[in-house]
Amino acid sequence: MPVNTSGRTTLSAGAAALALAFSALAIAAPNAFAEPVNTGSGGTEEKGGSDSTGIYAAAQIQYSGSVAKGGGTGNVTSTDVNWTPPACWYAPYLGAKDFKAKMSKSIEDQLNTPGMGGTAGSALGQAKSHYEDGFGWTDTPGYKDYNVDKDGKGMFWAGVENPNEPDVLKRSACSDLPFWVDNGEAPPPQYEQAIRPEILAGLAYQHMQLPDTKVTLAPAANTKVNLPTWAWLDKAVFNEVQATAALNAPGLNIQATTTAKPVSLKLEPGTEDAQVYPASGECAINADDSIGEPYAQGKASQTPPCGIKYLRSSGEGTYQLRATITWHITWTGTGVPGGNLPDGTFGSEQAITVQEIQAVNR
Repeated sequence: MPVNTSGRTTLSAGAAALALAFSALAIAAPNAFAEPVNTGSGGTEEKGGSDSTGIYAAAQIQYSGSVAKGGGTGNVTSTDVNWTPPACWYAPYLGAKDFKAKMSKSIEDQLNTPGMGGTAGSALGQAKSHYEDGFGWTDTPGYKDYNVDKDGKGMFWAGVENPNEPDVLKRSACSDLPFWVDNGEAPPPQYEQAIRPEILAGLAYQHMQLPDTKVTLAPAANTKVNLPTWAWLDKAVFNEVQATAALNAPGLNIQATTTAKPVSLKLEPGTEDAQVYPASGECAINADDSIGEPYAQGKASQTPPCGIKYLRSSGEGTYQLRATITWHITWTGTGVPGGNLPDGTFGSEQAITVQEIQAVNR
């Protein structure tokens, strides 16, 4: 079995047959409403709950708070083009007895396939020896009889693909052989993608759903050429948003919460024939957490702190004013202080009719 530079066993090209052995062991994609599976250890389970004596067949990540429905991707766009949510990770999969039942059958089925020999057969034989006879590699211990003597005291962990990751190579990169972790213990340090609060924070970010906030305008949907249009957002419609990702399994209960706080508003008038205020188009948040300033009687000749002046009529159509809010996103997690994640943005459009000012000559 090949050994990579970190010393842990991987499903490399030289052990392609091993991938076939694991094909029947693919962990289901994370589901916000997944139900734990009782492996027959006793007791009953409620939907979304867990049995005190049962062992999860696959630990599922639960999402709560302001998140997209059905485990889908939220509407946040990261301002850091180099940052991406976790594409895959390692998570608790099966207890020893259940893992043995699945894995041993899968290996035997592959070994009994006609024509299975050479490198493929050798790889499968080494996999069988790894889990049955305790054959190990550097930093990767073997397991006598699939660790069944430790059943209930830990779990085999395996790779999980992020179904929202479009790059198949990235989401299938967690291809190390399933490995054992005792309840309450941390995974071996070489498994950098083992599920932890930082990874859950990235997933909560990916699923976060920001509110579709409509900017208040004065004049509202109809304005005049060369007439400043005031734009603002009240604090009351501009609150913090939170999303949480949690994983609960025997010996492992962790979660992370991301908090998004609005910090600025960018106005894009939908035409080059317009002037924005301020000139950058970025309206900063005020001391009271509002943005801009509400229009009031007598301010028609003043320059708004946040707004737009259209220089040409929209004719028989409209301009699509796009208002994009930038949110500062932080996170906290189980047992760790957390920190910052890339700022996120989300915008919406409003149709604006711009008319010429009609003058009457006498």
